[in-house]
Amino acid sequence: MQSSAFSRRSLLQSSAAIAAGSVLPPEALFAATVSSAGPFARPNDARLKGLKDLNGYFPFTPPASVNEWNQRKQLVLRQIQVALGLWPMPARPEIQATVHGRAERDDYTVDRVIFESAPGLLVTGSLYLPKNPVGKLPAVLSPHGHWASGRFHDHGEKTIAQELESGGETDPVCGRHPLQSRCVQLARMGCMVFIYDMLGYADGGSLTQELIHLFAKQRPDLSSPERWGLFSAQSELRCLNAMGLQTWNSLRALDWIMSRPDCDTSRIGCTGASGGGTQTFILTALDERVTAAFPAVMVSTAMQGGCTCENASYLRVNSGNIEFAALAAPRPVAMTGADDWTVDIESKGYPELRQLYAMLGAPNNVLAKYRKFPHNYNLPSRMMMYQWFNQHLNLGISEIKERSYVPLTRDEATVFNADHPAPLKTADAEVAMLQQLDAASRQQISALLPKTQAGMAEFRRVIGAALEVMIGRTLPASGSTTFEKQDQSTHDNNSWTRFNGLLKLTANGEELPATWLLPATWNRQAVLWADGQGTRGLFATDGTTVLPAIRSLVSAGYAVGAVDLYLTGAFTEDGKPIAEHPRVNNNREFAGYTLGYNHPLFSQRVHDLLTLISSAVFHERQPEKVHLVGLNGAAPHAICAAALAHNKLASLTVDIEGFRFSSITQIRDVNLLPGAVKYGDIPALLTLCQPLKTTIAGETRESLQTLLQAPDASHTVTLLQTGGADSLAASLKK
Repeated sequence: MQSSAFSRRSLLQSSAAIAAGSVLPPEALFAATVSSAGPFARPNDARLKGLKDLNGYFPFTPPASVNEWNQRKQLVLRQIQVALGLWPMPARPEIQATVHGRAERDDYTVDRVIFESAPGLLVTGSLYLPKNPVGKLPAVLSPHGHWASGRFHDHGEKTIAQELESGGETDPVCGRHPLQSRCVQLARMGCMVFIYDMLGYADGGSLTQELIHLFAKQRPDLSSPERWGLFSAQSELRCLNAMGLQTWNSLRALDWIMSRPDCDTSRIGCTGASGGGTQTFILTALDERVTAAFPAVMVSTAMQGGCTCENASYLRVNSGNIEFAALAAPRPVAMTGADDWTVDIESKGYPELRQLYAMLGAPNNVLAKYRKFPHNYNLPSRMMMYQWFNQHLNLGISEIKERSYVPLTRDEATVFNADHPAPLKTADAEVAMLQQLDAASRQQISALLPKTQAGMAEFRRVIGAALEVMIGRTLPASGSTTFEKQDQSTHDNNSWTRFNGLLKLTANGEELPATWLLPATWNRQAVLWADGQGTRGLFATDGTTVLPAIRSLVSAGYAVGAVDLYLTGAFTEDGKPIAEHPRVNNNREFAGYTLGYNHPLFSQRVHDLLTLISSAVFHERQPEKVHLVGLNGAAPHAICAAALAHNKLASLTVDIEGFRFSSITQIRDVNLLPGAVKYGDIPALLTLCQPLKTTIAGETRESLQTLLQAPDASHTVTLLQTGGADSLAASLKK
């Protein structure tokens, strides 16, 4: 498509019977059904079927009750906030806006607006006002979408001729300047309208369009822990991304327009098409001050948004745009579909939205119509929008009809001039702005570090909730797992038995190669051994000789279990963990295209440990204590699993080996966990494990100040001078 079209579209390519102290044989401890399959064949795990991408299918299933919906709604809202770097919500001080350079027209005016949404991050746009208004005005925010030149867009002669011929437009001026046209018409209907730039478009602040919307290749010079830019591993680790920045601008635009004394804050609309539609339904979901919304040609069960500015890690994992639009309910939302990915909106998505709205008692507050035109925000769509806002913002207009006007020239529309110079769009400016955002976030998270029980509760509410999003799963419920034995062998004069089999989380289609070493005389305690090499971590290099550390535990009466974490051991052809994070088939080097739709590999490995923990703590023979050990690269996974299941474990023992997420510099690093640095890295994750008895190797008191300041940490935390399997096993037996 030519410059008159949306330019980003070309880029889409159960033990009550057991008496206390009784001795159980291995078969009674972990009963299993025998399978004829050999041990450790490649698992038939659903995750091996491939990754989901933005072109997948994203249906919405309405909940069965209002209560169920309210719970689901809060979970999805938190997921969006974490994904966009907005959990917890940053400070929102009063905005100091520069409003200047008014352009006069017959029955409306247009002002130029500039303000900082954060230091170095600008919001720029045009404010349309009706002339001689009476009383306070309803307001409409207008994020424009991916039109060429954004706020300055002009279809051009060729395209407007085609639009007029197709019936998509009827007036050559209104049709040629469709972004201005909706602002003019809404102003003529008595609204103040703020159309603001998407980052990089038109006046678009200190970040370029090429960076925000066209980013394709990682920048090694902006990928180090000391100097990093957008789309790097370091920015991902802080949940700083283009979509988050753009959404922050939308939130601050709403703050600003509602702070105006002439704004009727009870009547706030928002509308945009395509990428602007994405901003419309995201803003409406996040902020209930938006009264009514009209996201055009974007809400769909199909393609979810192809631009880097519409994607972020975690954003659409187990969710999608239909559900995002549903988050506004029961507030009014209408949408259009066209001959693009939204073509089936009336049959896929809209019926489910109607079902939800009916359940919430507002069946007339949702509407979707397909219009047989290409991707657009043309006159038929605009007329539908005007009528929607006329009804739901109570504008009281009896007849709505667009009429011609004198469009703004670029010189009249731009906010920059000699008195208000444009900022430099440099890498240094980008880095400086991101560092200031990071500093503000670190200060906000630092204030949450717990020193009292009340502080611990708030820390868990905020940081624990973020971790739940990042991992994407909590401890599987009792009865969720099954163990399918594949073979067994006895050792050392029948003093212990080795079982190999598959540990299954059936509801998720996941199955893990698992090994249990079970003593003939069991002390009713289980040690879950998480090793970066998987089940191989129990044995010497021959795969059969049990390591001395493990033998010492079994000899002391502990049952020891291990699994191959996802994409380690039997999951791979050579039995070795994979070296790089899998990615979707998208040549653009942006983690959000993969991690916006799929759990990070790190998180999936934590899932596996949670499955292992559930299988042990909820076993019908009820072990009295379950201990979790993590080493050889699996310590961070064990810490996250313990943070989510700490009240079910007796202890956590880890050899961290000095690992910090903050050292990651590659977006395909297998340990990349977006947000991990923002939320305090390893020390904060260990703090979430409290008051669990925790033994840690590879750290010092200085490196774990965050943890050691937590209430009761002095009684629960032990630091080991040496690490490794022998040291960790010995500490367990003390």
